[in-house]
Amino acid sequence: MSSLRRNRHTKIVATLGPASGNPEMMEKLFLAGVDMFRMNFSHGTHEAHEKNLKSARALEAQYGRPIAMLADLQGPKNRIGKFKNDRIEFEDGHVIRFDLDSALGDENRVCLPHPEVIAAMHVGSEILLDDGKVRAKIKEQGKDYLVAQIMAGSKLSNNKGFNIPGVIIPMPALTEKDLIDLDAALAMGADWVAQSFVQTAKDVQEAKDIIKGRAALMAKIEKPSALEFFGEILEHVDGIMLARGDLGVEIPPEDVPSVQKRIVRQTRDAGKPIIVATQMLESMIESPRPTRAEASDVATAVYDGADAVMLSAETAAGKYPVESVEIMNRICHSTESDEAYRGIIRSNHPQTEMDASDSITVAAAAVASDIGAVCIANYTTSGGTTLRTSRQRPEVPILSLSQNLETCRRLALSYGVYPVHMPEISTFAETVEWATKLAKEKGLAKKGERIVLTAGVPFGQSGSTNVLRIATIE
Repeated sequence: MSSLRRNRHTKIVATLGPASGNPEMMEKLFLAGVDMFRMNFSHGTHEAHEKNLKSARALEAQYGRPIAMLADLQGPKNRIGKFKNDRIEFEDGHVIRFDLDSALGDENRVCLPHPEVIAAMHVGSEILLDDGKVRAKIKEQGKDYLVAQIMAGSKLSNNKGFNIPGVIIPMPALTEKDLIDLDAALAMGADWVAQSFVQTAKDVQEAKDIIKGRAALMAKIEKPSALEFFGEILEHVDGIMLARGDLGVEIPPEDVPSVQKRIVRQTRDAGKPIIVATQMLESMIESPRPTRAEASDVATAVYDGADAVMLSAETAAGKYPVESVEIMNRICHSTESDEAYRGIIRSNHPQTEMDASDSITVAAAAVASDIGAVCIANYTTSGGTTLRTSRQRPEVPILSLSQNLETCRRLALSYGVYPVHMPEISTFAETVEWATKLAKEKGLAKKGERIVLTAGVPFGQSGSTNVLRIATIE
């Protein structure tokens, strides 16, 4: 068996695309440090995504390491229509009309094919176009049109997206395309589904009702309304992606860092994994090295305690996909090696829950530290025990043993977790035997070193973690 050992606890997510959507490049990215591959359903065909998923499954079999596959749904994408000359130019103060007419636009008007958006707006509302490069204020609202004055920006081109800060738009959480894509993602066996542009808990509940446990559900936080209802949203999902691109357009940029810290902390406290995403090493789409600011951005997410950091266009369409993963790996390792890192992680220690399972996992992390154990091992069916352990952010790796391959794949995203799929066992003694054997084989422990184990009795019953044991590697 090959070694599972990475030189970091924080996981790396890489987006697949034209630059990386082939078996050879996926293997290079995996060996460079990727723990989860993201399939972006805003682009590509179902056939291409399924081919990539099968490539990941082949890598699993080859290297004996579960790989998480994330299907990222496009969501309700708000875009304006097209212009006669493909683009227009203007100055501050210019007045333009947005209406439902599908005819090609010009300097005076353009199609905004979303009647629900027009109805939700009011005089004084702002509309941000092209990722906030153009800012306009609504001066007049009609039944099927808006008149806006340009406050900043100088040009617009075909099909640019727009954001409306502070307005909950009554749009379906899952579009017709999303429903088709979701069905395809579940059929091909995606481990996680990311739902885009979530606004309220009702949105994610709709997706959860469709998924019915066939994949883990992740809410993408990219709307101010999602921040307002974050606590309720978090209760209904299995994980969070903080998608700072659209969010950074709709809230003041100076608020993004504090929001990131709050969302990471709340998600960790809930014992659920969180990915910090968007523009992390953006310059590496074209450059072999990131900027110092980008390196600091990745490090900040690690200091905040995120489970994972994500690469988007850097690996999907960039010139340096492998280098992007390698550098992100080095940044994560360097940050976790900083003396200040462990102090920060400890100071953000989550509140424990009032039950035996939580107490045992908290104790396991403390005992591992006290006795110098090199690994914490647990046997889990649903993944709950491992998630509780990961929430503690222990200094040593977490060896998660499960007879459920789907559980192993989902846990590949979580901080410090090394999931291993294994045969079904029936006694705690077998757990000890397998854990010590696999910890050694997978490169997590050596002969003579000690590990801490947790499990539940009655054995194999979900949510019954109540045993802690110290074992020495033979």
